Amino acid sequence: MSGGEAAGAVAGADVSGGVGAGSEARGVSAVRYAVIDSWVVAKRDLIHWLREPVRVFANLAYPIISVLIFGFVFGSAMNVFGGGDYIEFLMPGMFGQTIAFGVGSTLLMVSMDADRGVTDRFRASPMSQTGVVAGRSIADLVNSSLELLVLALCGLAIGWSVRDGVLNALLAFGLFLWLRFALVWVGIYLGLLVKPEAAQASWMFLVPLTMLANTFVSPELMPGWLRAVSEWNPLSATVAVARELFGNPGVGGGSWAAQHSLLLAVLWPALFVVIFWPLSVLKFRNLSR
Repeated sequence: MSGGEAAGAVAGADVSGGVGAGSEARGVSAVRYAVIDSWVVAKRDLIHWLREPVRVFANLAYPIISVLIFGFVFGSAMNVFGGGDYIEFLMPGMFGQTIAFGVGSTLLMVSMDADRGVTDRFRASPMSQTGVVAGRSIADLVNSSLELLVLALCGLAIGWSVRDGVLNALLAFGLFLWLRFALVWVGIYLGLLVKPEAAQASWMFLVPLTMLANTFVSPELMPGWLRAVSEWNPLSATVAVARELFGNPGVGGGSWAAQHSLLLAVLWPALFVVIFWPLSVLKFRNLSR
C-alpha cells in the first residue's frame, strides 16, 4: 500500500469511528460536527507525522544547529543595538524563524495530500469542510509547540535567560503560536494551489523573509531602506514583543512600527487569518486537481 493510500485508510477509519453516519451524526450540531472532524484530521496528521521519525528529527535538529552556528560561530562578530548579550538577543529571533519556517512544512504536506488524492477522499466523505482544513492547523500547532519547547531548552543550556517571569514568557510563546496559527492558513491555501515540486521551493522565499527582519540583527544597524523593510516585517513585531516579555536585549527603536510592536504582533496574524482562512475553505471546496 502506498503512503497516500495508507494515509487515506487511516483517515477513513478515524472518520467512520469519530463522527459516523446516519442517525448518530444527525443529532450533532454544525459547530460540534466541525470540531469533531477537526480533531479527526488533526489526529490523522499527528499519526502520519510520528510515522516519519527522520522528518521529526530534522525538524527538531535544524533550529538547534542554527542556534549553535549563529550563537557561537557568528555571535562573536555580532553587535546588539544598545548593548547586551547576543545569545539572549538571538533566541527570540530563532523562535520566530522556526515558526515562520513551519509555513514550508504546512505547504508541502497539504500539497502532497492533494496530489496523492487524500484531499479528494476527505471531500468525498460526510465531513465538515471547515473541519478538514482546521484539523491541519491543530496538528501544526502541536508540532510547533514541541519545536519551541526543544529550542527553548537548547537556549537555556547555552546561556539564554528569561528575566521577566514565567507568565511573561508564556505570553511571548503564546504570541509565537498566534503567528504560527495565522501562517498555517497561508500554507494551507498555497498548498492547495501548487504541486509538491513547487511547494519544495518555498524555502527559497522563506529564508530571505526571515532574514529581512529583526531576527539576527538589530534593524538600527541596517541601511535606511532595509531598516524600513525589516521593521514592517510581520515577524519583526512578534520577535520584538517577545524580547521585551523575556527581558532580553534588542528592544526599542524610533519608528512607528517599533513603538507599536505589540499592536502589530496581534494585528498582522489577525489579518492573515481573516484573509486566508476563508480562502483555504473555499479552495478546498472547489479543488479541481
